[in-house]
Amino acid sequence: MERQLRFLMLNWRDPQNPASGGAERVSLAYLSALSSKGHDVWWFANAYPDCEQESILNGIHIIRRGGMGTSILAANRWFQSQARFDLVIDQHHGIPWFAPWWTQTQCVSYIHEVLGPIWSSFYRWPLDQIGRIQEQFTHWLYRQTPFWTACKGTEDMLHARGIQSVKRIPYGVYTQALPSLPEKLMSAPLRLAVVSRLAPNKRIDHAIQTLRCLKDRQIDAALKIIGTGDSMPQLKQCVGQLGLNDRVTFAGFLDEKQKDHSLQEAHILLHTSVREGWGLNIIEANAMGTPSAVYPVAGLTESTLDHVTGRVSKKETPESLADAIHSMIKKPERYQQYRIEAWNRAKQFHWDAILPKACDWLESMALKGSPGP
Repeated sequence: MERQLRFLMLNWRDPQNPASGGAERVSLAYLSALSSKGHDVWWFANAYPDCEQESILNGIHIIRRGGMGTSILAANRWFQSQARFDLVIDQHHGIPWFAPWWTQTQCVSYIHEVLGPIWSSFYRWPLDQIGRIQEQFTHWLYRQTPFWTACKGTEDMLHARGIQSVKRIPYGVYTQALPSLPEKLMSAPLRLAVVSRLAPNKRIDHAIQTLRCLKDRQIDAALKIIGTGDSMPQLKQCVGQLGLNDRVTFAGFLDEKQKDHSLQEAHILLHTSVREGWGLNIIEANAMGTPSAVYPVAGLTESTLDHVTGRVSKKETPESLADAIHSMIKKPERYQQYRIEAWNRAKQFHWDAILPKACDWLESMALKGSPGP
């Protein structure tokens, strides 16, 4: 490192927030890497019940102030009392922080996915349409700000909305690919897994309905749902209504070792989101020698290579996903080839391969805004 640079991430959640998810996991990896290089790294996030106002994680200074509708003002007030930052990372989750207009320093916009239809997963008309229009206007407003994302689909959507500069850096995972690929027999029951926050936009009910479709086709299968979230009661009700109580297990939160074991044990990982920035758990499953069956939506069609590391269904329906699963298992030799390809590809996405290039780019962006020594 030639000299220490100062970085600030603005994100509505931080990694210690109980509601944190994949966005916070990957953000933590990037910022931890910058901190390990000796840079001065900060993360401003919304406060949450019983949180500490300030903490340090992996050398990152985490500041928590404000909440929904007030955190931007709180960030502005806090920012004015700080020494100059060389780069501010304005993370978008539907509504950004509008940092280019109040920080007066170099900014990049970090976005995981263009929400689009996700608005309708959480809000009814007309609020969902207001959200979509606001998002489109925001992207127009930010058209001259450099963007950073992981997914080519997101990059293409941003360019279509007039964004001039988009840097694409793949996400990584800490999951180490198995040193060798053990045999996994296609024995009954077919073991399916979902790893996800249990939220409306993840459409876990579609995975449950897919299990029902398989049962109707006389395919003996079971589903393990790994994760927690507000949709748990509705999902359990769905399981009961479909008569699948003996076929579905809600495993809740699992630590990394337990999660890896469950992924290695599964035959296929399912992913039924409305849209994703990528699909981290797909690569984690691949590292454990488990291919995936996913919906044909942005993000998932890049983390799963159709007919190579798994299958992408033709439609966003449980019936179509059941078709994809059936095509994977009807020829055991084809399934084993998916496993091998998925396992080999996962090795390319370990953080050790991703972070050096990401840090180089972030440092170069910070130096553009730096006044020099």
